[in-house]
Amino acid sequence: MPTETEWFSTWFDSPYYHLLYRDRNHQEAQGFIDALLEHLRPKPAARLLDLACGKGRHAIYLSEKGYAVTGVDLSPESIAYARQFEQPQLHFEVHDMRDGLPWGPFDLIFNLFTSFGYFAEETENVVALRSAAAALRPGGKMVIDFMNTERTVSGLVLHEEKVVDGIQFDLRRHLDKDFIVKEIRFTDGAGQEHHFEERVRALRREQFEEYFQMAGLRLAEILGDYHLSPYDELTSPRMIFVLKK
Repeated sequence: MPTETEWFSTWFDSPYYHLLYRDRNHQEAQGFIDALLEHLRPKPAARLLDLACGKGRHAIYLSEKGYAVTGVDLSPESIAYARQFEQPQLHFEVHDMRDGLPWGPFDLIFNLFTSFGYFAEETENVVALRSAAAALRPGGKMVIDFMNTERTVSGLVLHEEKVVDGIQFDLRRHLDKDFIVKEIRFTDGAGQEHHFEERVRALRREQFEEYFQMAGLRLAEILGDYHLSPYDELTSPRMIFVLKK
């Protein structure tokens, strides 16, 4: 793995990351999970993996549905938080998705809310997918939920400000070669200035399809939003890939 510090290893462990995004719609997220479970119909005894699980909100909800769930994430802070919710059917591990997954095999793997495409080297995306595919049972499925890059780029909001708990976040977005970059600047309560950035590769459908082929995954369908509508390149907010091993 790379020796230099990668942006996500510091930003995702920052308390300000969780502050900035604390208002994410949990009801919408649970509705999305419900829709996926109804659509995919995993068996009651299925083993599920939440890949890049953050603080575990999706994994926790999946376990409440009765499934055996493992959640993995690169952030030790997030996993430390999630572990307070562990029980016999729910486990959390600190893990880099580029590394092999020793906790499988799994019947269903979720990678949700654009938790992919962070790596500086494009080949690492394929490495991550191959690691996930190796942890799937034959016939198992994987769901990758990514932004609809075409629509996101065409409607990119270049500048916005957001105030949370008295902290004003200055957010600026731009394209840098193959990446959509979000610059995040703010001054904390002690007067200290901070600067973070998020870099997500602007992956098009065709690139994903090449990755899937190299990872030995078959694309079963592409859905376009959290209600699982058909994907339309111009209008869909998401690209939700359903893959099969």
